Amino acid sequence: MSIPVIDLFAGPGGLGEGFSSIVERKSMKRAFKISLSIEKEFFAHETLTLRSFYRQFTPGNIPPEYFDFVQGRITIGDLYKAYPDQFESAKKEAWRAQLGEDDKAVPNKEVDRRISEVLNGIKDWLLIGGPACQAYSVVGRSRRQDKLLDEQKDARVGLYKQYLRILAVHNPAVFVMENVKGLLSAKTKSNSVFDNIIKDLSDPIKTYLSEFGNNSKLLECPGYKIYSLVAKPRGFDENNKPIFKPEDFLIHSEKHGIPQTRHRVILLGIRNGFNIIEPEVLPIEKEVGVGRVLNGLPKIRSGLSNIEDSKANWLLTLENICSNGILNKIDEDVKCEIKKQLQTINSTPASVGNEFVLYPVTSEYERDWFLNKRLGGACNHQSRGHMGSDLLRYLFVSCFGKVRKKSPKLEDFPEELLPAHKNVQSGIREKKFADRFRVQIVDAPAKTITSHISKDGHYYIHPDPSQCRSLTVREAARIQTFPDDYFFCGPRTAQFIQVGNAVPPLLANKIAKVVLQVFDEIHHQKNLSEAMD
Repeated sequence: MSIPVIDLFAGPGGLGEGFSSIVERKSMKRAFKISLSIEKEFFAHETLTLRSFYRQFTPGNIPPEYFDFVQGRITIGDLYKAYPDQFESAKKEAWRAQLGEDDKAVPNKEVDRRISEVLNGIKDWLLIGGPACQAYSVVGRSRRQDKLLDEQKDARVGLYKQYLRILAVHNPAVFVMENVKGLLSAKTKSNSVFDNIIKDLSDPIKTYLSEFGNNSKLLECPGYKIYSLVAKPRGFDENNKPIFKPEDFLIHSEKHGIPQTRHRVILLGIRNGFNIIEPEVLPIEKEVGVGRVLNGLPKIRSGLSNIEDSKANWLLTLENICSNGILNKIDEDVKCEIKKQLQTINSTPASVGNEFVLYPVTSEYERDWFLNKRLGGACNHQSRGHMGSDLLRYLFVSCFGKVRKKSPKLEDFPEELLPAHKNVQSGIREKKFADRFRVQIVDAPAKTITSHISKDGHYYIHPDPSQCRSLTVREAARIQTFPDDYFFCGPRTAQFIQVGNAVPPLLANKIAKVVLQVFDEIHHQKNLSEAMD
């Protein structure tokens, strides 16, 4: 029997995808079944529903109409009409709702009703998800100049209490909670946010009663032991609870086979009463260069936003880097690479891509994970249009990265290519945001893919100078380790936001394997207890 999963703050479903992708070979059944996923954003929910529909079919038996939709031959409405029963199941599973206490939030009673309905009396189930994290983000706090977080002014600080409320009321056997690195350093006037969260999650009922009152509920949650997924306990306290330092909960994704330097806090909670002392931790793996996941996708050129877009105008724009003596002020090795690229750039395809590009897609990394032979190409793979001045910067930056194996800082730019921002010179002197034009390096993990990729793409320049552009949604999705047949709904900006906010599914898959071992042990202990009775 599949283990039921409730997914809160699900986004486009990255965390749920990792868990639901574990399939038993003989039965072809999923080890984990997403019973309910909750997400408030419209387009993320559309993506979530589509993937839930996809999972209504057994692996290897996805209907041909799904690929017709991805390839643009039918609409999503046509797809759902062809399989109404599966669509109804997907709608029940993927619920568009806002959690919290403001006027737009769904009443807690309705949330509890839906959870109880899908669990149908099952006690040993899994809760996953992560509350909205912008309030904890180091970058976000820096921009707001926040030293202390105020729960009264920013409701997002307390959103984790909705997660906590469900622990107290519904008592899952195991939970996995994800959040940003900034959670470790976030503080309120009274305490460390992280210390508070650990205490609250260990004893959810205590905080539930103080935050929500009893509400005539009979609460029986025995509490949880909180574990790291990457570090063994440093010891155990007098109550046999594992002892960790805050940094023990920080997962460096690049150490575990994910092609980006994404650092996130992830907590594993196991309900008290099970004799599980030390769950397994994620193994250390060799770092994966971004080139291994980008190579194999169709090559496309960037678009032009300020003049008529054509391959001819694109080539003329790039050749402008040879005018006004710009190359004279560039180091010789980078200059030679730029000239070399200009000689070969005619062979770059004229296409700027599309929502679907017919192409024999391959991958140099985790082929079984990324590729689907029935897909026949790359979806969500269309380049942005850029101003001519930015294209010249992209060409310089990508050639610099190819030669120097690092992305240039503003101080490395020739004066003619510096962006026309009033704070550029102070940025050079004070080294603040000095890498606002950042190329990904082929042999190194990418920098963290975040929702900021939806803005302009300057932080996410493709390592191949001949394409001279920022990453597409599909390329960002590959770096985030979404399978190629995972289609993102909505306009491109919304697609980028979904990808940037997601948990890498391949990392979630690795976490799921650890959690599955925990459930195996739980079931083993229960079977032994029943046999003794």
